Amino acid sequence: MHDHAPAAGIRSASHRRLLAISLSLTATIMVVQVVGAVLTGSLALLADAAHMFTDASALVIALIAAAVAARPADDRRTFGYQRAEVFGALVNAVILIVLAGWVGVEAVGRLIDPGEVEVAGGLMLVVAVVGLIANAISMWLLSRAQRTNINVRGAYLEVMGDLIGSAMVIVAAVVIVTTGWMPADAIASLFIAVMIVPRAISLLREVFSVLAESAPKGTAVSEIRRHLLDYEGVVGVHDVHVWQLTRGAPVFTAHVSVVPALLADGRSAKLLSDLQTCLADHFDVEHSTFQIEPAEQSDCEPHHA
Repeated sequence: MHDHAPAAGIRSASHRRLLAISLSLTATIMVVQVVGAVLTGSLALLADAAHMFTDASALVIALIAAAVAARPADDRRTFGYQRAEVFGALVNAVILIVLAGWVGVEAVGRLIDPGEVEVAGGLMLVVAVVGLIANAISMWLLSRAQRTNINVRGAYLEVMGDLIGSAMVIVAAVVIVTTGWMPADAIASLFIAVMIVPRAISLLREVFSVLAESAPKGTAVSEIRRHLLDYEGVVGVHDVHVWQLTRGAPVFTAHVSVVPALLADGRSAKLLSDLQTCLADHFDVEHSTFQIEPAEQSDCEPHHA
């Protein structure tokens, strides 16, 4: 049997606290950058604020999803509310694409006609340095936990992206202060907009994958089938379906054909428990459903997978 390490969720209170602190810092600096962009006329600061919005919204989605997913299922929502994260991610991705497009168009416009806007480089530099310091603090707070928790790891990498964005703004601000060359602001904003686009596309791909009920990335159905066939008495596994309710919440169903003696001896309940334990321990699938049937019955059924 393979030893697959389970993906860590946002179960630890300390991890949730770290994410909340990181969110507070990111959101605060995002607001400061928006205000700074208005006061200085810097498009790069606004683009960096948009980049921070990507990370702040991702943290909000993760934290809200952790709370929403804990709500019990009911007769209308039999799987509960876990898919709330998916719809939140869809909204987030659309907003990101619109923001990146707007920043890109505005930046090109300023490069074509750089004389229209004067950027206050000094204040722009101060705001960018504050953003850099805040991002560095967030990275330091998350540095230890990101080694053991996948959600904290994601937040850590996103904050690292913010730090790079702030560094780009600082470079642009220094150029403006020292040379007065205003296009540096537009060039920096273009670089940051380009950094936003892959994040938005990745989110859209993940959303469409979930809504299309595709198998989760990294899930090998053939490998799962081999594991199940290793159990004594199992002679076939078919009608296999794997999908996910949201990130990290896969669902598995399958028909399992067994030798008649296993059913006659009353060992089907033990086999069912073993199969579900296998899915949970080795493939991180907490929700699995099996239909156990005699081999002669499965021979008469159409096999879809």
